[in-house]
Amino acid sequence: MSLPIVAVVGRPNVGKSTLFNKLIGQRLSIVEDTPGVTRDRIYSKCEWRGKEFMVVDTGGIEPDSNDVILAQMRRQSELAIEKADVIVFVTDIRCGVTADDYAVAQMLLKSGKPIVLAVNKVDNLGEPPMELYEFYNLGLGDPYPISSVHGHGTGDMLDKVYESLPDCKETEYDEDHIKVAVIGKPNAGKSSLINKIAGEERVIVSDIAGTTRDSTDTVIENEFGKFVFIDTAGIRKKSKVTEKVEHYSVLRAYMAVDRADVCVIMLDASEGFTEQDSKVAGYAHEQGKACVVAVNKWDLIEKDDKTMQEYRTKLENDFSFMSYVPFVFISAKTGQRINKLYELIKYTYEQNSMRISTGMLNDVLAYATTRVQPPSDKGRRLKIYYMTQPSTKPPTFVTFVNRADLFHFSYRRYIENQIRSTFGLEGTPVRFIVRERGGNDK
Repeated sequence: MSLPIVAVVGRPNVGKSTLFNKLIGQRLSIVEDTPGVTRDRIYSKCEWRGKEFMVVDTGGIEPDSNDVILAQMRRQSELAIEKADVIVFVTDIRCGVTADDYAVAQMLLKSGKPIVLAVNKVDNLGEPPMELYEFYNLGLGDPYPISSVHGHGTGDMLDKVYESLPDCKETEYDEDHIKVAVIGKPNAGKSSLINKIAGEERVIVSDIAGTTRDSTDTVIENEFGKFVFIDTAGIRKKSKVTEKVEHYSVLRAYMAVDRADVCVIMLDASEGFTEQDSKVAGYAHEQGKACVVAVNKWDLIEKDDKTMQEYRTKLENDFSFMSYVPFVFISAKTGQRINKLYELIKYTYEQNSMRISTGMLNDVLAYATTRVQPPSDKGRRLKIYYMTQPSTKPPTFVTFVNRADLFHFSYRRYIENQIRSTFGLEGTPVRFIVRERGGNDK
């Protein structure tokens, strides 16, 4: 689904980032054993009155500045205005309306986009201060007094954003279509893979553009099933994201992951695994997506009978935070092992969708706790009463215990490994929710 984009823009130091954090801070989950991809993102989902949208923070706009960094921030903000469905223009009541505010307002009016004027740093409750009325001079309609620190007034502001959001329509695909996001660094061969797949298949249902802004969905039907391949822009290291178009290509790539059922993480065999690959993979893991690592350009590697196994062993160490992920060595150029990639995509999708009965889960749990006793602390031993699976994509298990603090990460990983060894769950993360059950044992 292509979510509407709400861009938060304004001069430097008016509180844009504080407002951004206030809007999304309670909804941003960080998984403890995953590389910190969420910490340095400047965009995230937000939900208001049952409607989801993507909030994008931007650098401050200094319309007349010749400073190189400020000029880059201005270019990014201009692109935010171009790509956004709704714009939240943040101003500062303590400074009043400045010449830069007027210049930014004119820029926003020319865009023709819905604009919500937020006047920040109104930290006191009660009647708005008289200074608020000065902001009517910007010609952007009613100003909304807010406090990004305390959250005052943000509800009224979000109501206005909600009214301005376009309807979010998803391209209709049959339920048996598997949506696949091909992600990775630039030049890893993502588009080459899509082109190879589309060019060699006998049945191409359609090419649908624009479902995720400026990307293309390629719909394929073959003997392995029905697939929707989402080509994405490469995700660079944040310090190298300087061009304004590239900045938003990263946003589109993350949004493609959100839409996908399975993520194919493309690596360049000649470069090997890099820190940025861990960021890309970590985001897919964090979102609970089934994953396959495709090592591309394998045809260019000089090989002997041990090369693939040695490379696989190194990757297993590199991807230790995603020990469940399978690897396939391909060539997008020659088509080598493309059929194997199809098989893995379908297999990991099924694993991500697997549902295990409560009875079978608790048989495994009983065996695991008999084999390795649960941990104890100061005479209190962890008791695991039972386990159930309420949801899939990813498989999520609720475990009822007497003391949640005793269910240490290491023992949780042990239980996870026992479940994986019994049921597979290859290619998919799993989630554990630990709940204490009241009573004498607590």
